[in-house]
Amino acid sequence: MKYDKNQVHYITATVILVRDGKFLIAKRAGYEKAFPGKWTVPGGKLEVLDYALREKDTSVHWYNVLEDLSKKEVMEEVGLEIKNLNYVTSLVYIRSDNIPSLIISLWAEPVGEDVKLCHALTEYKWVSLEEAKNYDLIEGIYEELEILDKKLKTGQNQEWEKHY
Repeated sequence: MKYDKNQVHYITATVILVRDGKFLIAKRAGYEKAFPGKWTVPGGKLEVLDYALREKDTSVHWYNVLEDLSKKEVMEEVGLEIKNLNYVTSLVYIRSDNIPSLIISLWAEPVGEDVKLCHALTEYKWVSLEEAKNYDLIEGIYEELEILDKKLKTGQNQEWEKHY
């Protein structure tokens, strides 16, 4: 694969929702192009219209773009508002069209309890870290849950580590 040093990236935010020590995971529909039938967390890619139609916060900048994207994607995918949005980790994924996607993994607390899945998700579960092992998660998500679980229990941040 040839890479262009000037190639652009998609920017994607994913959000691990935490309630009562459990994490919300959802199963992707079988027809999804990327990771069909795998379990994941809500998220989506940033589009220009996510910020360009609103007024700038300074003469040249829009602020809270990632936060707004996260709130929008969680609402669209699982029907929940969120609060207390925080950072977990980041990664890059090369899409099937060879465009890299920078994924910023975040976590938040849901506001409310009534999960309403979008058409691209078929099931959801609130799981503990131990229970998450029983689901066919997209590669790397379990390790993100581990990072977050440790942070929630100890207050310490850690970086993602390979487990094999």
